[in-house]
Amino acid sequence: MDSDEKVDAVGLYCPMPILLTTKKMKELKIGQVLEVIADDEGIVKDMPTWCKTTGNQFLKIEKNDDQFHVFVKKLKD
Repeated sequence: MDSDEKVDAVGLYCPMPILLTTKKMKELKIGQVLEVIADDEGIVKDMPTWCKTTGNQFLKIEKNDDQFHVFVKKLKD
């Protein structure tokens, strides 16, 4: 899946991937897609919950080796 921006959170543990996502999403325009790369399995539960809480769209998770590639679409400021 294509993304407009990426956040590399490999080696970071909860809550850092979510905090970095929050910060980066503020820089994106509505409709843009952010890819978050993380190796903390907590992202699998945390990101869909974060999206529901913030009103952004959780698109999908791809697992490549030991890394999760999470795609989120910005729906509102």
